[in-house]
Amino acid sequence: MPQYARPPSRAARAGRKQVAILGGLLQLLLLPAFIALGLWQWNKADSKTALQASLDTRSQDAAIAMPTTPADVEALRHRRVILRGHYDATRQVLIDNRLYREQAGYHVITPLRLEGSDMHVLVNRGWLPALADHAKQPEAAVPVGTVELSGIAVLPASRFFNLAAQPTAGWQPVWQNLDLDRFRSVVAYPLQPLIVQLDAAAPGGFVRDWPRPDERADRHRSYALQWFGFALASLGIWGFFLVRKP
Repeated sequence: MPQYARPPSRAARAGRKQVAILGGLLQLLLLPAFIALGLWQWNKADSKTALQASLDTRSQDAAIAMPTTPADVEALRHRRVILRGHYDATRQVLIDNRLYREQAGYHVITPLRLEGSDMHVLVNRGWLPALADHAKQPEAAVPVGTVELSGIAVLPASRFFNLAAQPTAGWQPVWQNLDLDRFRSVVAYPLQPLIVQLDAAAPGGFVRDWPRPDERADRHRSYALQWFGFALASLGIWGFFLVRKP
């Protein structure tokens, strides 16, 4: 005699109904959240892409003079600027553990007093290789007299990690990171909230192979796709429990 599948019991039917109801309620919570987070990351990627295009364009615009009053950070960010003034060699600092082509070295940061004012701006004069004896610092000569230079205005890093506690008083010629607030605390003059990366053709610098600014729009698109993937996965799991045989 032919064998027929036994119809699901009342308990099994009740269990499937309960899974369908609870799963449906869970989907009402999860799906909108996953989709909203995905759209938020996608929109953030679009805004980062637009900002990246703006930054790329700014660096090609005509150079402007660095103001002698506190600068508008966003207005000057990644713009080419022209500076004229005198370097302050007494407050030059080397930023340690900067790699260039897998070689350890320093970034040479020298404050420049803008001509006709007391306003200073920090100039990154480039990368300098470390000595074999890391206990010694390489020589980083500072141009004397009036200098004219150009470069790109960039924002200093606001997040960094120090391997050891940094001094809160006195002057140290080598720092782990460029901390603008710390710099302000040890000088008596006003300081622009921007750093100038010295042009490769400008005199008085070292290795200046500056990286293109990257707003990491692709990272946010990747996050968006992950959230959309979670939405699809939650639907798939719910659907599996709905159609599977008891």
